[in-house]
Amino acid sequence: MTPSAAVQSDPAPIVACTICRDVQNFDLLIEDMESELGEGWGDLSFADAAVFLEQPDAESLEFIAIAMDEEDESNIGTIAALIKSAVKRDIAAIVIAEEVSPMVLHQLLRLGAKEFVPYPLPEGALHDAIERVRTPPAPAPVAAPPAEPQAEEPHTNRLKPKKDCEGVILPVHGLAGGVGATTFAVNLAWELANIEKKNPPRVCILDLDLQYGSVATYLDLPRRDAVYELLSDTEAMDSESFMQALLSFNEKLHVLTSPADMLPLDLVTPEDIGRLLQEAQANFDYVVIDMPSTIVQWTETVLSAAHVYFALFELDMRSAQNALRLIRALKAEELPVEKVRYILNRAPKFTDLSGKSRVKRLGESLDISVEVRLPDGGKQVVQAGDHGVPLAEIARKNPLRREVQKLAKSAHDLNRSAATGG
Repeated sequence: MTPSAAVQSDPAPIVACTICRDVQNFDLLIEDMESELGEGWGDLSFADAAVFLEQPDAESLEFIAIAMDEEDESNIGTIAALIKSAVKRDIAAIVIAEEVSPMVLHQLLRLGAKEFVPYPLPEGALHDAIERVRTPPAPAPVAAPPAEPQAEEPHTNRLKPKKDCEGVILPVHGLAGGVGATTFAVNLAWELANIEKKNPPRVCILDLDLQYGSVATYLDLPRRDAVYELLSDTEAMDSESFMQALLSFNEKLHVLTSPADMLPLDLVTPEDIGRLLQEAQANFDYVVIDMPSTIVQWTETVLSAAHVYFALFELDMRSAQNALRLIRALKAEELPVEKVRYILNRAPKFTDLSGKSRVKRLGESLDISVEVRLPDGGKQVVQAGDHGVPLAEIARKNPLRREVQKLAKSAHDLNRSAATGG
């Protein structure tokens, strides 16, 4: 691929350009661009791109792909100017980044970059990003003449800020994929929200798995841009903006969904999470948090604020190994490991003596107490998730639902007793 002169001399229509300090540092990008566009793309340096985007020839561009690594962070002003120039000309900007800080990515996305793709490029990632930027936005609805007041949008949060609560923080952390952490978190939050009929506590659930969070799916709620806006500027957050970012499920449970787009887990800092928890505690009696399975820099913030930190696992080797790693990491950093409560999901049945023996040996080998053993809820658990409702709504007598209900009642009774000094 020739340098910037190719953009002007190549007879094939140029519909895209890569922009970087040295495209040879991004050989996978070259391969993927050739696979997607053939000869219909060019390569520009940062300086050449600034000039080219001002030329009439740039009008044929559909998108630019800005490739950068940590060395380019010192040149962020130039890159930001390129994105602004592209946005002004309705040219989509895709950022391909290798080991670039989350704050830099966040800044570029706020300036108008349409897509972020990590480098080395995952299989098909660039193709998917190109397809998304090429897909035209849905047409804006035609303004209608004033009519009668419209019905409130479903799931709109009508709960007002309270600001005088001292919420109990209950994070849920799955020690391996598929152990049922989100199912447990959603159903625990729902049971707490319905624990009393006359004076139910205010309960919210925060989905802090910024990449694969599925609380919205399990409760059939939309994901909104308001979540990203809230997380990207927590310094400006107050109780009003926090409450407006929440959605309501059946007017009893209030949910901060994960963002609509997959974001780096370290997009938010410990300070951001601290502010978020502070607002949640001030406005709710219980704050259930669905944590990512990955340990991140703000995990310590959540653990330190938590009243109880639930760690879910199954009776298999991967869960045991991950539990051991977690325990070692917490002890090495002198973090409050005593807050962790281990919950065994899909525990052996009462008559499974061999399984019960394995649970005992597991607890002894890890030097932990398996305080809660949840039964396998069977197909009804999958059905509830697919329908976007808690278990209590479609299978009240499900054994898993009953155990979660018992745990919620125990936690509520303990909290009420502590509040009254009993």
